[in-house]
Amino acid sequence: MNIRKGMVLGFMGILATSGALAQKFEGLAKTPQMGWNSWNKFACNVNEQMIRETADAMVSSGMKDAGYLYVNIDDCWHGERDVKGFIHANAEHFPSGMKALSDYVHSKGLKLGIYSDAGWKTCGGRPGSRGYEYQDALTYAEWGVDYLKYDWCETNGLKAEGAYLTMREALRKAGRPVLFSLCEWGDNKPWDWAKPVGHSWRTTGDIWDCFDCIEDHGTWQSRGVLQILDLQEGLRVHAGPDHWNDMDMMEVGNGGMSVNEDRAHFSIWAMLASPLIAGNDIRSMSKETAAILTNKAVIALNQDPLGVQAFKYATRDGVEYWFKPLENGDWGFMALNRNKDARKVSFDWKKEIVNDDLSKRDAAFGKTRYSLQNLWTGRAAGNTAKALTADLPGHDVLVLRLSAR
Repeated sequence: MNIRKGMVLGFMGILATSGALAQKFEGLAKTPQMGWNSWNKFACNVNEQMIRETADAMVSSGMKDAGYLYVNIDDCWHGERDVKGFIHANAEHFPSGMKALSDYVHSKGLKLGIYSDAGWKTCGGRPGSRGYEYQDALTYAEWGVDYLKYDWCETNGLKAEGAYLTMREALRKAGRPVLFSLCEWGDNKPWDWAKPVGHSWRTTGDIWDCFDCIEDHGTWQSRGVLQILDLQEGLRVHAGPDHWNDMDMMEVGNGGMSVNEDRAHFSIWAMLASPLIAGNDIRSMSKETAAILTNKAVIALNQDPLGVQAFKYATRDGVEYWFKPLENGDWGFMALNRNKDARKVSFDWKKEIVNDDLSKRDAAFGKTRYSLQNLWTGRAAGNTAKALTADLPGHDVLVLRLSAR
């Protein structure tokens, strides 16, 4: 009996004897997942050589050392289904096959991610998983896949919760731990039902490579960084270890934004505990882009074990002030200048009342003195005994770590 046939028979036995639903694989995303995805830069132009080179670059660039783990192939890797319904990779673009590619990625100490869709076809017109969920899950397990991004195109007649539950079941029954990333675009409020289903869920439609814009595609729209940020209002109560609000893959280094806008983009994703999935060509990125993506101090805000998403405390003259509770009594602080031109930032800590009902934390600036560390310059920035003043360029951020220790 071959392995695939044995796994299929095993599935049938499990389904016959158990009426209970399985659970997602727990503990795969205790902090927001970090990695890279092919779509933002390459769209359908994916092949095994590029994925191998990207895995190499993730190691040589310092991204792996900074915490990036997943190398994710997005849409258009697909070939056709065989007569039994099993999916195969495009033989022209992946001549060695997905198992060999997975083995190569794993040899670098990294993990491989793949993409499918809950509908008949993917957004790029390739075969979707509708009706083939268990077969696809078996195939991914055989290939050694570690991450599944699951999209929502061509899904007429489907209910989102049920469709994603089906794939969750299939992944679990296939037996290989897979991080399940729901890409349903927030249309059916996945934050209300997806916590036991997947490890993260998209809260909006697709990102666009700009800081403050909406790109109209006719029947749908892509959004810039600030537009995606604004759509996170009210969602932080749903995020936490193993279940994250996903603001989409990042556009840092793709050329549509200035360095300070890229820096602000990365800081926002870090503060709001969104998965940090790079979307640029890391094989040839600039020193400025690499410095942003590998800033371990900013990444530490995102990866903080407490797992609490930042909240907006105040907006003054177009500058937003955000706080993120951290472990050991620390706080993350971000001043975000939404204006195109520079602004004076002034924040008198002792006069501000900063508390968070969600984490039950009170900064208590009136009686607690915090030291300040500027996370983009790496320099100490005084303490909260003195009011903060700074000149903040347009579309830029000031990010501090406040420590009482």
